[in-house]
Amino acid sequence: MSILTSPRGKVEVVHCRRTESQDIYCIKNLIRKFTEKLFGRLNVIYLLEKANLAVTVYNDKEEIMAQATFLDYPNWNVAKQDDWVSVFQELDSEIQCTPLNTLFMHLFVAVDEYSVGCCKEIIRTVFKAVPELHFIFLIVPCYMSLGSALITVFDPVGNVPSLTFDEDFAVHVCHRHNHYPQLHIRRARVEDHDDLMPIFLHHDTILKATYGEYFLAELIEAQDEENHAVVCEVEGVAVGFMSVCSRVNMQLLHECFDLGPFHGLCIPHPDDILEPPPELSIQESQDAELRSSSQSSQKIVEELQEPVSPEAMERVQGKIPEESATEELLSTVQSGNTSEMEDMEKLSQVSTVIDTDYYISNTSLASISPPEETSHFRPIYRGASAAFCIQLFCIDETHEARSLDFMNFVFSLFPDKNFCIISVPHLTPEFVLIQNFVKLIPFNNCTLEQDLYVFHRAGLLKSINIRFATFSDTPGVENLVSTLMLSKSILEDLKQYNKAHRDPDGTPLQAFVAEVAEQVVGIAVIRNEMDVEYIRSHYNIEDFIYFSHHQREEHGHLYHFALNPIFRHYTKFFLKEILRLGYKSCLYYPIYPQSREGKFQSSYAHSLTSALHCLVPVRPRRQIVYPLEKLGINAPSKAVSKEPIPPFH
Repeated sequence: MSILTSPRGKVEVVHCRRTESQDIYCIKNLIRKFTEKLFGRLNVIYLLEKANLAVTVYNDKEEIMAQATFLDYPNWNVAKQDDWVSVFQELDSEIQCTPLNTLFMHLFVAVDEYSVGCCKEIIRTVFKAVPELHFIFLIVPCYMSLGSALITVFDPVGNVPSLTFDEDFAVHVCHRHNHYPQLHIRRARVEDHDDLMPIFLHHDTILKATYGEYFLAELIEAQDEENHAVVCEVEGVAVGFMSVCSRVNMQLLHECFDLGPFHGLCIPHPDDILEPPPELSIQESQDAELRSSSQSSQKIVEELQEPVSPEAMERVQGKIPEESATEELLSTVQSGNTSEMEDMEKLSQVSTVIDTDYYISNTSLASISPPEETSHFRPIYRGASAAFCIQLFCIDETHEARSLDFMNFVFSLFPDKNFCIISVPHLTPEFVLIQNFVKLIPFNNCTLEQDLYVFHRAGLLKSINIRFATFSDTPGVENLVSTLMLSKSILEDLKQYNKAHRDPDGTPLQAFVAEVAEQVVGIAVIRNEMDVEYIRSHYNIEDFIYFSHHQREEHGHLYHFALNPIFRHYTKFFLKEILRLGYKSCLYYPIYPQSREGKFQSSYAHSLTSALHCLVPVRPRRQIVYPLEKLGINAPSKAVSKEPIPPFH
């Protein structure tokens, strides 16, 4: 919520939200001749259908005051959709724009009287909604001025030619630091107590009731080599707090959670026992393998788990564990475009050791006895702990979208640690910070009433690059998926893509890899969706998209998706890049139910995927039972009347 004042002194209270289809009529009414000269003559419905992010500003009367639409490639055809980065980096080498940190404004309209205030409110909302975003570009004809609103937030960069028109276009840029900057993180001081206590007490009074009124000051004073307290500040005022500790009860964690994908959160040691001994039965070995394959491999190259210094990370030279990353699930369908805008939580979260335990530490877990041993094999890790834990965390809700800014600083406090862990009660809502963590799978006999989350130091790297796969990527992909049950299927499809870029039946095939520090950390394979008519007739796809605005070749079928769990928080970005580079607007993923053999396609035709949380379920339509013999030549086409395939969910 913001309060805007017009030049005439009129006041309006405005709010921001996602643009909805019912806004289209009002948006069209706000388009002026000046707008068409800046952005061209646009089909608003088509633009919103393909947008990555669209924001609407409205007042208390639900009247639309302004709207802006953002895509991940330039307008005016100044560069190809899949190849614009080099053009803009050559324009100004100081602007380190990448597909991860850049969006382009394709439309802005506003009520004239409040256009300046609405423009600033939209820009601030966009930067708040997309934490990775650092640059917003605006491209307009060279002879056009930006107008009184846009000129207040955009700065000129240079000119670029168009691929279509015989004229140059001016490029303007808007920087994050002018509107919603990254937070300044520093060590906590006792004098921060007065700024932080209102934030704690707003959500939780248990700490004060248990430890006294000055528990926070005592915690800050008690800092040592193993315990640190840090704060984030804005204009000299502390607006967030995090307490971290290097004492972690690793024995209890090994008993309760499957830590195989992260080498037990320990530094590799020559005496580690990662494989079952020969005397174990074959059945027990298979059970252990199935249990440990929930996300990725047990084996991790030792040198890749060595501590990574912040300096090495900044140079993007630190090595990354090569464990693969996907959950053994068959999933939903995504229809429409992957949006950049995250749903922002309303409440900050407070983590504490009492009742509302939000952390794992030696003190919090020492009193809990480990569960009894089972007959299944579990790896034994002899190395030192490579993890530290978050004991206490809170942040003002105004700045919670920047919660991840803490992580660079707290990792620098523990240069020999590669993992940060946090635990929360089972029913705790997912707050912004924890959305970047990976949830670990508990064993069946786990008695802890908490969920455990982990974040790897390498997850802070911003150099992730999504591109088409090549022959040279095959060894990296083999290493990534070597322990997955469907690794053979993934590698066969990758081989087919490198060989012909299409299936034997002629269906176009595309394979993408995610790369960080010159290592393959993700693989995805898609095909053109050939059953578009069937999907439209049997599922409520039009609840999500306007079918007429999507070309047939823009529908894709997601077959394989595997991503290293360290970079799970980049899943949505990976999908977005698949859509951009592959010139797709919709991706579909089916779920195959258990059924009679041969009745439906086997569920193992698709690989397990870690992208389920980015997909939306689509309900099936109720179908008409056609009496085909009676209808004769009047029967519907086979694409509509053929035997149903397994439903999407």
